[in-house]
Amino acid sequence: MAGSKEIRAKIKSVENTRKITRAMEMVAAAKMRKAQERMRAARPYAEKIRAVAAHLSRANPEYKHPFLVHRDGVKNVGLIAVTSDKGLCGGLNTNVLRLAVSRMKAWEGEGKGILVCPIGNKGLGFMTRIGAKVKSHMTGLGDTPHIERLIGAVKVMLDAYVNGEIDAIYLSYNRFFNTMKQEPCVEQLLPLAGEQLGTAEGNWDYIYEPDAKLVIDELLVRYIESLVYQSVVENMASEQSARMVAMKAASDNAKSVIADLKLVYNKARQAAITREISEIVSGAAAVG
Repeated sequence: MAGSKEIRAKIKSVENTRKITRAMEMVAAAKMRKAQERMRAARPYAEKIRAVAAHLSRANPEYKHPFLVHRDGVKNVGLIAVTSDKGLCGGLNTNVLRLAVSRMKAWEGEGKGILVCPIGNKGLGFMTRIGAKVKSHMTGLGDTPHIERLIGAVKVMLDAYVNGEIDAIYLSYNRFFNTMKQEPCVEQLLPLAGEQLGTAEGNWDYIYEPDAKLVIDELLVRYIESLVYQSVVENMASEQSARMVAMKAASDNAKSVIADLKLVYNKARQAAITREISEIVSGAAAVG
């Protein structure tokens, strides 16, 4: 059994660790509320541009944007993998990356090439370690992601799709449901499927200025960027929720460890006192 001094040092160490995890839990809770507000604030824009894109995609049938054209014989696939920049958020990144790798293995089994665009330090580090072909990447988004910073990395993938270098693009991220539930998912980003655009309500007709091609081209690019931005803010809300839960679990475990160590310390202290009393009694008996 360890000595009382070593046990006291370990108790102090665990108590200091618990203070840190408690502080991180409270910080994550504050950031989680802001991340959820940011996610909800982005939804009206995403829904509106989705509706407009659905109307425009059906209102001008003589022009088909490349994003709407399904290609036969997909040879190369692009994957935009959204992860966090920091760790200590439980299995959040592990789960979404495991799902992404599973899909990548399935594509490789079908003989398809894969180009990856990681968003977040964890995703970039992981894709580099497994030897994936990184086409573009974006890291250091901070606590407040801005769509202007995402455009560069996303545009590289969109240009590769338009040029025929990639035949389909998928998006992987953690979808936020509530504080206790976040699910990893992989969705098809391009070509745009009917379920992504939704169903246009009624028959709409537009007057295009300067022309239909320019308007639809710009709109669909903005639409794709809004989808990627929405996935980033949802992943960020999931990150802060998962970190708060993970830090709470760590604090609770530290409390349990401290209680066990104090019990061991008390037993060791009691044994030492008993031994000292026995030595005193034995010495007194020998003198007498």
